[in-house]
Amino acid sequence: MFAPFDTDSSYKVCVELLNLLNSNKIRLTNTAKTKSTRDGHGIMLGALVAKKSPSEGSAAPVFEEAPVVLVTNSGIRYRLEGDLSSSGFTYVEPVVSASRIDRALNKNDAKIHELTDRIQQSGDADDTKLRDRLSKERSALCDESLKNVFALYKFACADKKMRSLNEICTKSLPPTGTGDCCAPKLLNYAYSNDLTPVSMCEVFYSNGDDSSKNGQIFDPCDERCGLILPHMLGLCILYRDNDIVVLNKQSGLLSVPGRGPDKQDCVSSRLRRLYPSCIEQPSVHRLDMETSGLMVYALNAQSQRNLRIQFEKNEVHKKYIALLDGVLAKKGIEPHGTKELFFRLDVDNRPHQIWDEVNGKSAVTEWQILNVETYTAPDKSRRPATRIMFIPHTGRTHQLRLISADEHGFGCPIIGDSLYGKCEKGERLMLHASELSFTHPSTGQKMEFTLPAPF
Repeated sequence: MFAPFDTDSSYKVCVELLNLLNSNKIRLTNTAKTKSTRDGHGIMLGALVAKKSPSEGSAAPVFEEAPVVLVTNSGIRYRLEGDLSSSGFTYVEPVVSASRIDRALNKNDAKIHELTDRIQQSGDADDTKLRDRLSKERSALCDESLKNVFALYKFACADKKMRSLNEICTKSLPPTGTGDCCAPKLLNYAYSNDLTPVSMCEVFYSNGDDSSKNGQIFDPCDERCGLILPHMLGLCILYRDNDIVVLNKQSGLLSVPGRGPDKQDCVSSRLRRLYPSCIEQPSVHRLDMETSGLMVYALNAQSQRNLRIQFEKNEVHKKYIALLDGVLAKKGIEPHGTKELFFRLDVDNRPHQIWDEVNGKSAVTEWQILNVETYTAPDKSRRPATRIMFIPHTGRTHQLRLISADEHGFGCPIIGDSLYGKCEKGERLMLHASELSFTHPSTGQKMEFTLPAPF
């Protein structure tokens, strides 16, 4: 995943850590009683530069105190030891200690070893069924042990809430070691202590054969950190620099604040929480709350003006993937085409849009049918659906939902559309912004992003 914060000042801290290690002023100690499989293979060193969070309700972020410098290392069996405080560093311990993990594993440890011995002893071909049964039993106990371990992990998040690893990973067990990388440790400490991250960096370190990579910067890993950090930060950051942020907006989150105190949580407010220097209104375009996918936001006024002009001039190119409730071919819809429709707001039934050929605004949409497939609903019922790619040439409200559902369009609503179709319990709107390209407002570079649909 992309590094969510600037790395400049924290990289300098990492370099200082490497110098302290090389000069033996600090050391990396294996705290395990037995030899670790990581010995000689290297670990990650992490640093986070943070400042005390501004008080609630302050008009603008004012950081008067000196920055807090946090350092840590990946894993739970190693720790940095020595005089870190003289360099102004605070060492961050693991989210869950090795001793607590060992206690959680001990419950099934003896039985797992017993089953392993029995599996190894049943070597004859006639014992295949026995080995399979013992292997399934051992696998179930191993999963239970991992669940016991993961239940210990709780992370402080940017919104000041605590989230457990079991809450974050609901569909399957995460990889072993999830939560023990540098980034979640550092962010957990920062948010637990009312600190606002300013810079965060991770570098490789080894005193073994691969020491030539020492000091090489690595982004937080996709396999483990990619599961946790979007929940800790509140946003899934795909790209970030001093001018813009590109992210994957989850379905169910507003793009900008709505009316009323219960609708203030949105991408814009979460961005300002993560990046206090961000402008008050960073949005340059919107996605419906139920729509997921790619969005770009501006961090400063100049970038916002530039991007808004690109959107107004139709210089930003977008593609969407949708799953429609039915088979378009049976309705005589061509595999590829472009259609112009005219819609306006239904003032008596906001926020619905209605067909109006006289007073409506033009909405031009290109489409390409990708596939016909079987959709499985939350109640496990199955029905045919059409996967389609939309390329909007205008940016009208509910444009893609309307061309799908309205009788002047396809007459076939997007699955999960609560406004123009139906949305069953546990269902989401099957509409996803999958491609986004624009010109970077400062560098002039062409920026292109692709994000597969999660359905």
